[in-house]
This record gives sequence, C-alpha cells and structure tokens, in this order.
Amino acid sequence: FSQMKKYNFNAGPSILPREVIENTAKQILDFNGSGLSLMEISHRAKDFQPVVDECVALFKELLDIPEGYSVIFLGGGASLQFMQIPANFLIKKAAFINSGTWAKKALKEAKLFGEVVEVASSADANYSFYPKGFEDKVPADADYLHVCTNNTIYGTEIRKELDVKVPMIADMSSDIMSRPVDVSKYKAIFAGAQKNISMAGVTVIIVKDDELGKAPRELPTMIDYRTHVEKGSMFNTPPVVPIYAMLENLRWLKKNGGLTAADKRAHERAEVLYAEIDRNKLFRGTVEEDSRSLMNICFVMNDEYKELEKPFFDFATERGMVGIKGHRSVGGFRASCYNAMTMEGVNALVQAMKDFEANH
Repeated sequence: FSQMKKYNFNAGPSILPREVIENTAKQILDFNGSGLSLMEISHRAKDFQPVVDECVALFKELLDIPEGYSVIFLGGGASLQFMQIPANFLIKKAAFINSGTWAKKALKEAKLFGEVVEVASSADANYSFYPKGFEDKVPADADYLHVCTNNTIYGTEIRKELDVKVPMIADMSSDIMSRPVDVSKYKAIFAGAQKNISMAGVTVIIVKDDELGKAPRELPTMIDYRTHVEKGSMFNTPPVVPIYAMLENLRWLKKNGGLTAADKRAHERAEVLYAEIDRNKLFRGTVEEDSRSLMNICFVMNDEYKELEKPFFDFATERGMVGIKGHRSVGGFRASCYNAMTMEGVNALVQAMKDFEANH
C-alpha cells in the first residue's frame, strides 16, 4: 500500500505546508511565466529582487521587528553563525547558556574571539531541563548573552524572553516563527531555515544595525554582516530556491493568522501528544515538565518495556509516521511538531501509541 498517508515528524529538514511545496514546484518549472526555471534564473533578474524584498517585509511584519534592524539571507547554516556571530559582536566577553549540543558548539567557536563565560548548564543531567535561575549571574560587562531557545536533540525550550541586563543573541533555528518574539531584546537572532521557515540552504540573520562594526578585528569581507546588509543579501549569489520557498511559507504563515495563531497551534499539538505520553504506560517523557519543547517532543519506552522500542518504531512506521526516531544521544523517539505539522498528524501518532499499548 504505497500511497499511505505519510506524517513527517523529521527534526530537520522537516515538514513544509503542502501548498508551499506545490507553489515552489510550479516556479521551479516556470518562474513567473518567464519560460525559465527558478533554479536557473539570475538572482539579479528583475523578477527575483521582489522575492527578496517581500521576504524581508514579511519577516519584519510577522516578527514585529523594530526600526534599526536588518534581515539578511545567507548560506552556511546556523553552524557558520556560531563563528560569524562572535566575529562581529564579541568585543571582550560573551556569556553563554549551555543548554544542549548546539549551544555547546557555539560556545566552542566563540572562544576563538574572546573571553567566554558559561553562566549555566544542564550538561550534567544530559540536558534534560533548560537551565533556570541564572539571570543574576550574567556578567554586567558581557557584550551579549548567547541563548539557544529550542534544543532539537533533547526536546527542551524556553518560550519567552529572558530578563537579563545585557542584550541577547539567540539561535532560534528550530522555533523561529512559532511564537511572537520581542526582537528589541536581541543584538542578533539567527536561524537555519530548514525547520520552520523553508527548505535547507538558507540561513536568516536579524541584526541590530548600530551594533555592527564595533568588533576590534579585521573581518573578512564575507564574514562582515555589513557587507550583506549593504548589498541586500546580494553581495554574492544567494540560495535562490530556498529563499523563494521561504517566501511561500511566510505568505502561508500570514494567511493562517501569523505568530499568535502559530503559537496557539504549537500549544495545542504539544498538549495532545504530551498528555498521551504521560497517560500511556509504555512511554515516558525525557525532560522536566517546565522545560518541555513544543517543537521537538522527546519520549522513550518505560524501563520495563525497553524491548518494545523497535517493535513500536516499526508499528508506527507502518502507520505512516516518518522521522520519529530519537537522536542517538538520547535514544527513544522524537516527534518534531513544527509549524506545518497538522493536528491530524499528531492524532495519528497518538492513535498509534494507544493501539500499540492495547496490543501489549
């Protein structure tokens, strides 16, 4: 039965709305009636500049970005930003919350550019909670506090702005555009697009313009954010197709109620799935309740049912669940519920969990 409905719970690259995929596919065949594919047009073509302009405008509108910030689209993923952020913003000292694998990788890169202070960490507990109660420990003389707002691997998230006395820089790769954000509290926000806003290949960076150019080092041209702000992300060839897919996705988000509605849908999906994890005798969650991510819902078999892990995975896969295997450092299962995940998909997974429990 090859045409069974598939439910995409992949952690990234991840689910996109069907209409976004279809609309992008149409443009790949013929961009704006030009007779050329979106894959082969020049990024300097007059028809492509409006795509970038509308993307920037929708970003500013949906996130309610204040005056004095620029939105740029680069390659290299969030992993390049682990280096590019401190290159541009670390003057003397950066503070970090070590909340998971990606924060730890960013911290390592920042050490190449100046002093780094780890303010709080949940590493000793295998990152099973988002650190808390550290706000007063952030050094007042830090240039910024780096936070990773959602930890895909461990399933922890902080869905609000921290109350700290220094500006923040956030890696929001996996929860950007899933909730309203007070951008004014940040010097920069960056996100690989392949979780919530597009396909892989483009990274979005929101930068505060008057914070650029202060770092005490010569920056290579491509690493200096000013290069890309001044050229409107067109200093070199940008990732054309992922930017177009992002445009379609931002239009879809706006049409479906913006970020307040996205936040509501995220809570609804997570509440249903976590309720089943807590009810079902076979499963248990892996993180502390007040740190539970709405984006990446992680769970494992209860100890006495460990031998049922592979049978459940096979059972769920037969039901059309895709990408629910947990990250190797945690094991078990991970259901990623990004913006495009439907309640139908969540309910299908919950039903599979109930039916599997009934069989065992």
